[in-house]
Amino acid sequence: MTDDVKDYQNHYIGGEWVPSSGSDTLEVIDSATEQTIARVPSGTAADVDRAVAAAKDAFATWSTTPGDIRAKYLRDIGAALTGRFDDIVDVVSSEVGSPKTFAQMVQAGLSVGEWESFAGLIESYEWEEKVGNSLVVREPIGVVGAITPWNYPLYLIICKVTPALAAGCTVVLKPSEITPLNAYLLTEVIDEVGLPAGVFNMVIGTGPEVGARISSHPDVDMVSFTGSGRSGAEVQKGAAATAKRVGLELGGKSANIVLDDADPTAVAMGAVFGCMINSGQTCSALTRLLVPESRKDEYIDAVVAEASQIRLVDPKADEPDLFHSLGPLVSKAQQERVRNYINKGVEEGATLLLGGPEQPEDKPTGFYVKPTVFADVTPDMTIAQEEIFGPVLSIITYSDDDDAVAIANNSVYGLAGGVQSADQERAVAVARRIRTGQVDVNGGAFNPVAPFGGYKQSGNTRERGRWGLEEFLETKSIQLPA
Repeated sequence: MTDDVKDYQNHYIGGEWVPSSGSDTLEVIDSATEQTIARVPSGTAADVDRAVAAAKDAFATWSTTPGDIRAKYLRDIGAALTGRFDDIVDVVSSEVGSPKTFAQMVQAGLSVGEWESFAGLIESYEWEEKVGNSLVVREPIGVVGAITPWNYPLYLIICKVTPALAAGCTVVLKPSEITPLNAYLLTEVIDEVGLPAGVFNMVIGTGPEVGARISSHPDVDMVSFTGSGRSGAEVQKGAAATAKRVGLELGGKSANIVLDDADPTAVAMGAVFGCMINSGQTCSALTRLLVPESRKDEYIDAVVAEASQIRLVDPKADEPDLFHSLGPLVSKAQQERVRNYINKGVEEGATLLLGGPEQPEDKPTGFYVKPTVFADVTPDMTIAQEEIFGPVLSIITYSDDDDAVAIANNSVYGLAGGVQSADQERAVAVARRIRTGQVDVNGGAFNPVAPFGGYKQSGNTRERGRWGLEEFLETKSIQLPA
Protein backbone atom coordinates (compact mmCIF):
# COMPACT_ATOMS: atom_id res chain seq x y z
CA MET A 1 0.00 0.00 0.00
CA THR A 2 1.27 3.46 -0.84
CA ASP A 3 1.90 6.08 1.84
CA ASP A 4 -0.23 8.70 0.12
CA VAL A 5 -3.61 6.94 0.12
CA LYS A 6 -6.25 9.63 -0.18
CA ASP A 7 -9.28 9.45 2.09
CA TYR A 8 -12.61 10.66 0.77
CA GLN A 9 -15.06 10.68 3.66
CA ASN A 10 -18.11 12.44 2.25
CA HIS A 11 -21.00 12.18 -0.15
CA TYR A 12 -22.44 15.29 -1.85
CA ILE A 13 -26.03 15.94 -0.82
CA GLY A 14 -28.11 19.11 -0.94
CA GLY A 15 -25.18 21.25 -2.02
CA GLU A 16 -22.95 20.12 0.85
CA TRP A 17 -20.24 17.56 1.50
CA VAL A 18 -21.71 15.30 4.17
CA PRO A 19 -20.35 12.23 5.96
CA SER A 20 -21.84 8.84 5.28
CA SER A 21 -24.34 7.46 7.75
CA GLY A 22 -22.37 4.21 7.71
CA SER A 23 -18.82 3.45 8.80
CA ASP A 24 -17.71 1.09 6.03
CA THR A 25 -15.22 2.18 3.37
CA LEU A 26 -14.18 0.93 -0.06
CA GLU A 27 -10.66 0.85 -1.49
CA VAL A 28 -9.76 2.23 -4.92
CA ILE A 29 -6.96 0.30 -6.63
CA ASP A 30 -4.48 1.53 -9.24
CA SER A 31 -4.89 -1.01 -12.02
CA ALA A 32 -1.25 -0.84 -13.12
CA THR A 33 0.46 -0.97 -9.72
CA GLU A 34 -2.20 -2.97 -7.84
CA GLN A 35 -1.77 -0.52 -4.96
CA THR A 36 -4.53 1.18 -2.97
CA ILE A 37 -4.67 4.84 -3.98
CA ALA A 38 -7.81 5.98 -2.16
CA ARG A 39 -10.60 5.05 0.22
CA VAL A 40 -14.18 6.18 -0.22
CA PRO A 41 -17.29 5.84 1.93
CA SER A 42 -19.60 2.89 1.35
CA GLY A 43 -22.96 4.62 1.38
CA THR A 44 -26.20 3.34 2.84
CA ALA A 45 -29.89 3.42 2.02
CA ALA A 46 -30.21 6.28 4.51
CA ASP A 47 -27.69 8.31 2.50
CA VAL A 48 -29.77 7.70 -0.63
CA ASP A 49 -32.95 8.75 1.17
CA ARG A 50 -31.33 12.04 2.16
CA ALA A 51 -30.05 12.66 -1.37
CA VAL A 52 -33.42 11.89 -2.96
CA ALA A 53 -35.15 14.24 -0.52
CA ALA A 54 -32.74 17.02 -1.49
CA ALA A 55 -33.30 16.35 -5.19
CA LYS A 56 -37.06 16.33 -4.75
CA ASP A 57 -36.98 19.64 -2.89
CA ALA A 58 -34.84 21.23 -5.61
CA PHE A 59 -36.94 19.96 -8.51
CA ALA A 60 -39.75 22.52 -8.24
CA THR A 61 -37.34 25.41 -8.78
CA TRP A 62 -34.88 23.80 -11.19
CA SER A 63 -37.60 22.42 -13.47
CA THR A 64 -38.97 25.94 -13.98
CA THR A 65 -35.58 27.65 -14.35
CA PRO A 66 -35.43 29.22 -17.84
CA GLY A 67 -33.50 27.22 -20.42
CA ASP A 68 -30.93 29.94 -21.01
CA ILE A 69 -30.00 29.92 -17.32
CA ARG A 70 -29.72 26.14 -17.26
CA ALA A 71 -27.57 26.40 -20.39
CA LYS A 72 -25.24 28.86 -18.67
CA TYR A 73 -24.73 26.49 -15.77
CA LEU A 74 -23.88 23.69 -18.21
CA ARG A 75 -21.37 25.87 -20.01
CA ASP A 76 -19.79 26.94 -16.73
CA ILE A 77 -19.40 23.31 -15.65
CA GLY A 78 -17.90 22.39 -19.02
CA ALA A 79 -15.42 25.26 -18.84
CA ALA A 80 -14.40 24.37 -15.30
CA LEU A 81 -13.96 20.71 -16.26
CA THR A 82 -11.77 21.79 -19.17
CA GLY A 83 -9.60 23.56 -16.64
CA ARG A 84 -9.19 20.24 -14.82
CA PHE A 85 -8.35 18.33 -17.99
CA ASP A 86 -4.97 17.04 -16.81
CA ASP A 87 -6.49 15.94 -13.52
CA ILE A 88 -9.14 13.93 -15.38
CA VAL A 89 -6.47 12.21 -17.46
CA ASP A 90 -4.40 11.35 -14.41
CA VAL A 91 -7.34 10.02 -12.40
CA VAL A 92 -8.79 7.90 -15.21
CA SER A 93 -5.39 6.47 -16.11
CA SER A 94 -4.99 5.32 -12.51
CA GLU A 95 -8.51 4.03 -11.90
CA VAL A 96 -9.28 2.43 -15.26
CA GLY A 97 -5.83 1.83 -16.69
CA SER A 98 -6.43 3.81 -19.87
CA PRO A 99 -3.15 4.81 -21.56
CA LYS A 100 -2.48 8.53 -21.32
CA THR A 101 -3.12 9.29 -25.00
CA PHE A 102 -6.44 7.42 -24.95
CA ALA A 103 -7.42 9.11 -21.70
CA GLN A 104 -6.69 12.50 -23.25
CA MET A 105 -8.50 11.95 -26.54
CA VAL A 106 -11.44 9.86 -25.36
CA GLN A 107 -11.94 9.61 -21.62
CA ALA A 108 -11.34 13.31 -20.94
CA GLY A 109 -11.86 14.74 -24.43
CA LEU A 110 -15.42 13.48 -24.84
CA SER A 111 -16.31 14.36 -21.26
CA VAL A 112 -15.60 18.07 -21.51
CA GLY A 113 -17.41 18.53 -24.82
CA GLU A 114 -20.89 17.31 -23.87
CA TRP A 115 -21.75 20.34 -21.76
CA GLU A 116 -21.63 22.83 -24.63
CA SER A 117 -23.48 20.40 -26.88
CA PHE A 118 -26.47 20.12 -24.54
CA ALA A 119 -26.37 23.82 -23.66
CA GLY A 120 -26.84 24.63 -27.33
CA LEU A 121 -29.50 21.94 -27.72
CA ILE A 122 -31.81 23.21 -25.00
CA GLU A 123 -31.61 26.71 -26.46
CA SER A 124 -32.88 25.47 -29.83
CA TYR A 125 -35.15 22.60 -28.76
CA GLU A 126 -38.90 22.88 -29.49
CA TRP A 127 -40.39 22.39 -26.04
CA GLU A 128 -44.01 22.65 -27.22
CA GLU A 129 -46.11 22.41 -30.37
CA LYS A 130 -49.73 22.78 -31.47
CA VAL A 131 -51.44 19.60 -32.67
CA GLY A 132 -55.02 20.37 -33.65
CA ASN A 133 -56.65 21.92 -30.62
CA SER A 134 -53.95 20.55 -28.29
CA LEU A 135 -50.85 22.18 -26.93
CA VAL A 136 -48.29 19.37 -26.59
CA VAL A 137 -45.54 20.25 -24.13
CA ARG A 138 -42.36 18.47 -23.04
CA GLU A 139 -41.52 18.63 -19.35
CA PRO A 140 -38.75 17.18 -17.15
CA ILE A 141 -39.59 13.77 -15.72
CA GLY A 142 -38.48 14.61 -12.17
CA VAL A 143 -35.82 13.11 -9.90
CA VAL A 144 -33.39 10.94 -11.86
CA GLY A 145 -31.25 8.21 -10.33
CA ALA A 146 -28.12 7.74 -12.45
CA ILE A 147 -26.16 4.51 -11.95
CA THR A 148 -22.97 4.39 -13.99
CA PRO A 149 -20.15 1.91 -14.81
CA TRP A 150 -16.36 1.91 -14.58
CA ASN A 151 -15.13 1.51 -18.17
CA TYR A 152 -15.64 5.10 -19.39
CA PRO A 153 -16.47 6.41 -15.94
CA LEU A 154 -16.63 10.17 -16.35
CA TYR A 155 -18.00 10.22 -19.89
CA LEU A 156 -20.82 7.82 -19.08
CA ILE A 157 -21.71 9.86 -16.00
CA ILE A 158 -21.87 12.94 -18.18
CA CYS A 159 -24.00 11.12 -20.80
CA LYS A 160 -26.69 10.92 -18.10
CA VAL A 161 -26.16 13.89 -15.82
CA THR A 162 -25.78 16.52 -18.53
CA PRO A 163 -29.02 15.82 -20.48
CA ALA A 164 -30.93 15.25 -17.24
CA LEU A 165 -29.89 18.67 -15.92
CA ALA A 166 -30.52 20.19 -19.34
CA ALA A 167 -34.05 18.78 -19.33
CA GLY A 168 -34.76 20.36 -15.95
CA CYS A 169 -34.44 17.19 -13.87
CA THR A 170 -32.57 16.85 -10.60
CA VAL A 171 -30.10 14.00 -10.14
CA VAL A 172 -28.85 11.48 -7.60
CA LEU A 173 -25.68 9.88 -8.98
CA LYS A 174 -24.19 6.54 -7.94
CA PRO A 175 -20.89 6.15 -9.81
CA SER A 176 -19.06 2.85 -9.91
CA GLU A 177 -17.42 2.13 -6.58
CA ILE A 178 -14.45 0.71 -8.54
CA THR A 179 -13.73 4.06 -10.22
CA PRO A 180 -15.26 6.82 -8.06
CA LEU A 181 -12.46 9.39 -8.06
CA ASN A 182 -13.42 10.96 -11.39
CA ALA A 183 -16.93 11.48 -9.99
CA TYR A 184 -15.48 13.35 -7.03
CA LEU A 185 -13.61 15.55 -9.50
CA LEU A 186 -16.83 16.33 -11.39
CA THR A 187 -18.68 16.99 -8.15
CA GLU A 188 -15.99 19.39 -6.96
CA VAL A 189 -16.45 21.32 -10.20
CA ILE A 190 -20.25 21.37 -9.85
CA ASP A 191 -19.90 22.64 -6.29
CA GLU A 192 -17.44 25.35 -7.33
CA VAL A 193 -19.70 26.53 -10.16
CA GLY A 194 -22.54 26.97 -7.68
CA LEU A 195 -25.26 24.78 -9.15
CA PRO A 196 -28.28 25.29 -6.87
CA ALA A 197 -28.35 23.01 -3.83
CA GLY A 198 -30.02 19.65 -4.40
CA VAL A 199 -29.99 19.81 -8.19
CA PHE A 200 -27.06 17.38 -8.27
CA ASN A 201 -26.28 14.86 -5.54
CA MET A 202 -23.76 12.00 -5.34
CA VAL A 203 -23.75 8.95 -3.10
CA ILE A 204 -20.83 6.50 -3.32
CA GLY A 205 -21.52 2.84 -2.59
CA THR A 206 -22.25 -0.62 -3.88
CA GLY A 207 -25.00 -1.75 -6.21
CA PRO A 208 -26.77 -4.02 -3.70
CA GLU A 209 -26.96 -1.18 -1.16
CA VAL A 210 -26.98 2.23 -2.87
CA GLY A 211 -28.05 1.14 -6.36
CA ALA A 212 -30.91 -0.98 -5.05
CA ARG A 213 -32.27 1.85 -2.93
CA ILE A 214 -32.13 4.30 -5.82
CA SER A 215 -34.01 1.82 -8.02
CA SER A 216 -36.77 1.16 -5.50
CA HIS A 217 -37.14 4.64 -4.03
CA PRO A 218 -40.70 5.92 -4.50
CA ASP A 219 -39.54 9.51 -5.01
CA VAL A 220 -37.14 8.63 -7.83
CA ASP A 221 -39.08 9.18 -11.06
CA MET A 222 -36.56 7.57 -13.42
CA VAL A 223 -33.49 5.38 -13.20
CA SER A 224 -30.87 5.61 -15.95
CA PHE A 225 -28.48 2.66 -15.76
CA THR A 226 -25.43 1.56 -17.75
CA GLY A 227 -23.82 -1.77 -16.95
CA SER A 228 -24.22 -5.52 -17.26
CA GLY A 229 -27.42 -7.27 -18.22
CA ARG A 230 -27.58 -9.05 -14.88
CA SER A 231 -27.34 -5.79 -12.94
CA GLY A 232 -29.79 -4.12 -15.32
CA ALA A 233 -32.33 -6.82 -14.58
CA GLU A 234 -31.95 -6.14 -10.86
CA VAL A 235 -32.54 -2.44 -11.47
CA GLN A 236 -35.74 -3.24 -13.36
CA LYS A 237 -36.96 -5.52 -10.61
CA GLY A 238 -36.30 -2.90 -7.98
CA ALA A 239 -38.10 -0.23 -9.99
CA ALA A 240 -41.13 -2.36 -10.87
CA ALA A 241 -43.13 -1.66 -7.72
CA THR A 242 -43.21 2.07 -8.44
CA ALA A 243 -43.59 1.74 -12.22
CA LYS A 244 -40.90 4.34 -12.78
CA ARG A 245 -39.19 4.75 -16.12
CA VAL A 246 -36.01 2.71 -16.44
CA GLY A 247 -33.45 3.45 -19.13
CA LEU A 248 -30.99 0.62 -19.67
CA GLU A 249 -27.76 0.72 -21.69
CA LEU A 250 -26.34 -2.78 -21.39
CA GLY A 251 -23.81 -5.12 -22.97
CA GLY A 252 -22.95 -6.22 -26.47
CA LYS A 253 -21.34 -8.90 -28.57
CA SER A 254 -21.01 -6.92 -31.75
CA ALA A 255 -20.14 -8.38 -35.14
CA ASN A 256 -17.85 -6.74 -37.68
CA ILE A 257 -18.73 -8.15 -41.12
CA VAL A 258 -15.93 -8.09 -43.69
CA LEU A 259 -17.44 -8.52 -47.14
CA ASP A 260 -15.48 -10.43 -49.77
CA ASP A 261 -14.42 -7.34 -51.73
CA ALA A 262 -12.73 -5.58 -48.76
CA ASP A 263 -8.97 -5.06 -48.73
CA PRO A 264 -7.39 -7.11 -45.89
CA THR A 265 -4.78 -4.52 -44.95
CA ALA A 266 -7.33 -1.73 -44.85
CA VAL A 267 -9.63 -3.83 -42.69
CA ALA A 268 -7.07 -5.06 -40.17
CA MET A 269 -6.30 -1.90 -38.19
CA GLY A 270 -9.95 -1.00 -37.71
CA ALA A 271 -10.89 -4.57 -36.86
CA VAL A 272 -8.26 -4.87 -34.14
CA PHE A 273 -8.78 -1.39 -32.70
CA GLY A 274 -12.55 -1.78 -32.84
CA CYS A 275 -12.28 -4.89 -30.71
CA MET A 276 -9.53 -3.94 -28.30
CA ILE A 277 -10.30 -0.27 -27.71
CA ASN A 278 -9.94 0.52 -23.99
CA SER A 279 -8.39 -2.96 -23.57
CA GLY A 280 -11.65 -4.44 -24.83
CA GLN A 281 -13.62 -2.88 -21.98
CA THR A 282 -16.16 -1.29 -24.28
CA CYS A 283 -19.78 -2.40 -24.54
CA SER A 284 -19.90 -1.61 -28.26
CA ALA A 285 -16.54 -3.29 -29.07
CA LEU A 286 -16.55 -5.24 -32.35
CA THR A 287 -15.50 -8.54 -30.77
CA ARG A 288 -16.72 -10.92 -33.50
CA LEU A 289 -14.91 -10.56 -36.83
CA LEU A 290 -16.86 -12.27 -39.62
CA VAL A 291 -14.76 -13.05 -42.71
CA PRO A 292 -15.66 -14.89 -45.92
CA GLU A 293 -14.54 -18.52 -45.99
CA SER A 294 -13.20 -18.00 -49.52
CA ARG A 295 -10.59 -15.45 -48.33
CA LYS A 296 -10.20 -16.28 -44.66
CA ASP A 297 -6.43 -16.83 -44.72
CA GLU A 298 -5.80 -13.36 -46.15
CA TYR A 299 -7.90 -11.65 -43.52
CA ILE A 300 -6.57 -13.75 -40.65
CA ASP A 301 -2.96 -13.08 -41.62
CA ALA A 302 -3.59 -9.33 -41.85
CA VAL A 303 -5.38 -9.23 -38.48
CA VAL A 304 -2.68 -11.21 -36.69
CA ALA A 305 0.01 -8.97 -38.18
CA GLU A 306 -1.85 -5.89 -36.94
CA ALA A 307 -2.58 -7.29 -33.48
CA SER A 308 1.05 -8.34 -33.10
CA GLN A 309 2.04 -4.66 -33.10
CA ILE A 310 0.09 -3.94 -29.90
CA ARG A 311 2.16 -3.19 -26.80
CA LEU A 312 1.07 -3.32 -23.17
CA VAL A 313 2.03 -0.01 -21.61
CA ASP A 314 2.20 1.92 -18.38
CA PRO A 315 -0.96 4.07 -18.42
CA LYS A 316 0.93 7.11 -17.13
CA ALA A 317 3.62 7.00 -19.82
CA ASP A 318 3.56 9.19 -22.91
CA GLU A 319 2.38 6.77 -25.60
CA PRO A 320 1.53 8.62 -28.80
CA ASP A 321 0.41 5.48 -30.68
CA LEU A 322 -3.28 5.39 -29.83
CA PHE A 323 -3.95 2.32 -31.98
CA HIS A 324 -1.26 0.01 -30.62
CA SER A 325 -1.11 0.75 -26.88
CA LEU A 326 -3.16 -1.12 -24.29
CA GLY A 327 -3.23 -0.60 -20.55
CA PRO A 328 -4.28 -3.04 -17.84
CA LEU A 329 -7.85 -4.08 -17.13
CA VAL A 330 -9.71 -2.26 -14.39
CA SER A 331 -9.47 -4.87 -11.62
CA LYS A 332 -8.18 -8.26 -10.58
CA ALA A 333 -11.70 -9.66 -10.87
CA GLN A 334 -11.99 -8.44 -14.45
CA GLN A 335 -8.57 -9.86 -15.32
CA GLU A 336 -9.58 -13.27 -13.98
CA ARG A 337 -12.90 -13.13 -15.83
CA VAL A 338 -11.18 -12.48 -19.16
CA ARG A 339 -8.55 -15.16 -18.56
CA ASN A 340 -11.32 -17.68 -17.87
CA TYR A 341 -12.94 -16.85 -21.19
CA ILE A 342 -9.64 -17.33 -23.02
CA ASN A 343 -9.25 -20.74 -21.41
CA LYS A 344 -12.84 -21.53 -22.36
CA GLY A 345 -12.11 -20.71 -26.00
CA VAL A 346 -9.19 -23.12 -26.05
CA GLU A 347 -11.25 -25.83 -24.30
CA GLU A 348 -14.07 -25.52 -26.84
CA GLY A 349 -11.71 -25.96 -29.80
CA ALA A 350 -10.97 -22.47 -31.09
CA THR A 351 -7.45 -21.92 -32.46
CA LEU A 352 -5.38 -19.52 -30.36
CA LEU A 353 -3.37 -17.43 -32.83
CA LEU A 354 -2.04 -14.74 -30.52
CA GLY A 355 -1.97 -13.98 -26.81
CA GLY A 356 -3.32 -16.26 -24.15
CA PRO A 357 -4.36 -16.29 -20.48
CA GLU A 358 -0.94 -16.00 -18.84
CA GLN A 359 0.34 -12.86 -17.12
CA PRO A 360 2.47 -11.00 -19.71
CA GLU A 361 6.15 -11.64 -19.13
CA ASP A 362 7.07 -7.97 -19.32
CA LYS A 363 4.24 -6.91 -16.98
CA PRO A 364 4.52 -8.99 -13.81
CA THR A 365 2.49 -6.39 -11.92
CA GLY A 366 -0.83 -4.92 -13.02
CA PHE A 367 -4.10 -6.35 -14.26
CA TYR A 368 -2.83 -6.87 -17.80
CA VAL A 369 -4.19 -9.35 -20.34
CA LYS A 370 -2.36 -10.12 -23.56
CA PRO A 371 -4.14 -9.04 -26.77
CA THR A 372 -5.68 -12.32 -27.87
CA VAL A 373 -6.92 -13.52 -31.27
CA PHE A 374 -8.85 -16.74 -31.92
CA ALA A 375 -9.62 -18.35 -35.29
CA ASP A 376 -11.84 -21.34 -36.11
CA VAL A 377 -14.50 -19.93 -33.80
CA THR A 378 -17.98 -21.29 -34.40
CA PRO A 379 -21.06 -19.13 -33.76
CA ASP A 380 -22.22 -21.29 -30.85
CA MET A 381 -18.98 -21.15 -28.85
CA THR A 382 -19.00 -19.35 -25.52
CA ILE A 383 -16.48 -16.76 -26.73
CA ALA A 384 -18.78 -16.01 -29.69
CA GLN A 385 -21.91 -15.60 -27.58
CA GLU A 386 -20.95 -14.04 -24.24
CA GLU A 387 -19.56 -10.60 -23.57
CA ILE A 388 -15.93 -10.99 -22.47
CA PHE A 389 -15.05 -7.32 -21.87
CA GLY A 390 -11.37 -7.78 -22.58
CA PRO A 391 -8.91 -7.68 -25.51
CA VAL A 392 -10.15 -10.89 -27.14
CA LEU A 393 -11.09 -11.12 -30.83
CA SER A 394 -13.01 -14.10 -32.24
CA ILE A 395 -12.73 -14.71 -36.01
CA ILE A 396 -15.69 -16.53 -37.54
CA THR A 397 -16.10 -17.54 -41.19
CA TYR A 398 -19.26 -17.32 -43.29
CA SER A 399 -20.35 -18.53 -46.72
CA ASP A 400 -22.23 -15.56 -48.24
CA ASP A 401 -23.81 -12.23 -47.26
CA ASP A 402 -27.00 -13.87 -46.00
CA ASP A 403 -24.99 -16.23 -43.81
CA ALA A 404 -22.95 -13.31 -42.43
CA VAL A 405 -26.09 -11.40 -41.46
CA ALA A 406 -27.58 -14.51 -39.85
CA ILE A 407 -24.45 -15.05 -37.75
CA ALA A 408 -24.30 -11.37 -36.77
CA ASN A 409 -27.92 -11.48 -35.62
CA ASN A 410 -27.45 -14.78 -33.76
CA SER A 411 -26.97 -13.06 -30.42
CA VAL A 412 -29.05 -11.99 -27.45
CA TYR A 413 -27.34 -8.62 -27.85
CA GLY A 414 -27.87 -5.87 -30.40
CA LEU A 415 -25.74 -2.90 -29.48
CA ALA A 416 -23.33 -2.23 -32.35
CA GLY A 417 -21.80 -3.65 -35.49
CA GLY A 418 -19.60 -2.95 -38.46
CA VAL A 419 -19.50 -3.65 -42.19
CA GLN A 420 -16.40 -3.37 -44.40
CA SER A 421 -16.61 -3.34 -48.19
CA ALA A 422 -15.14 -1.69 -51.26
CA ASP A 423 -18.73 -0.92 -52.26
CA GLN A 424 -20.31 1.46 -49.75
CA GLU A 425 -23.81 0.95 -51.12
CA ARG A 426 -23.47 -2.80 -50.62
CA ALA A 427 -22.13 -2.26 -47.11
CA VAL A 428 -25.04 0.01 -46.17
CA ALA A 429 -27.50 -2.58 -47.48
CA VAL A 430 -25.94 -5.18 -45.18
CA ALA A 431 -25.83 -2.69 -42.28
CA ARG A 432 -29.60 -2.16 -42.57
CA ARG A 433 -30.12 -5.89 -41.97
CA ILE A 434 -28.10 -6.07 -38.75
CA ARG A 435 -30.37 -5.80 -35.70
CA THR A 436 -28.34 -3.35 -33.66
CA GLY A 437 -28.61 0.22 -32.48
CA GLN A 438 -25.63 1.45 -34.51
CA VAL A 439 -23.42 0.15 -37.29
CA ASP A 440 -20.08 1.55 -38.51
CA VAL A 441 -19.54 1.34 -42.27
CA ASN A 442 -15.91 1.31 -43.44
CA GLY A 443 -14.69 2.84 -40.22
CA GLY A 444 -17.24 5.65 -40.07
CA ALA A 445 -16.25 8.02 -37.25
CA PHE A 446 -17.90 8.03 -33.83
CA ASN A 447 -20.58 10.72 -33.71
CA PRO A 448 -21.22 12.07 -30.19
CA VAL A 449 -24.54 13.69 -31.15
CA ALA A 450 -26.01 10.61 -32.83
CA PRO A 451 -28.24 8.31 -30.74
CA PHE A 452 -26.50 5.46 -28.92
CA GLY A 453 -28.26 2.40 -27.54
CA GLY A 454 -29.21 -1.14 -28.37
CA TYR A 455 -31.77 -3.70 -29.43
CA LYS A 456 -32.73 -6.89 -27.57
CA GLN A 457 -30.74 -7.49 -24.37
CA SER A 458 -28.47 -4.54 -25.08
CA GLY A 459 -31.02 -2.22 -23.56
CA ASN A 460 -33.98 0.04 -24.19
CA THR A 461 -32.66 3.59 -24.10
CA ARG A 462 -30.92 6.10 -26.35
CA GLU A 463 -28.23 8.45 -25.13
CA ARG A 464 -26.54 11.50 -26.70
CA GLY A 465 -27.88 14.34 -28.78
CA ARG A 466 -31.58 15.17 -29.02
CA TRP A 467 -32.50 11.56 -28.28
CA GLY A 468 -30.54 11.66 -25.03
CA LEU A 469 -32.38 14.79 -23.91
CA GLU A 470 -35.77 13.31 -24.69
CA GLU A 471 -35.13 10.28 -22.48
CA PHE A 472 -35.57 12.62 -19.50
CA LEU A 473 -38.78 14.33 -20.69
CA GLU A 474 -42.47 13.63 -20.20
CA THR A 475 -45.09 14.57 -22.79
CA LYS A 476 -48.25 16.44 -21.79
CA SER A 477 -51.28 17.33 -23.93
CA ILE A 478 -53.27 20.42 -23.00
CA GLN A 479 -56.60 20.46 -24.85
CA LEU A 480 -57.74 23.99 -25.73
CA PRO A 481 -61.22 25.10 -26.72
CA ALA A 482 -61.78 25.43 -30.44
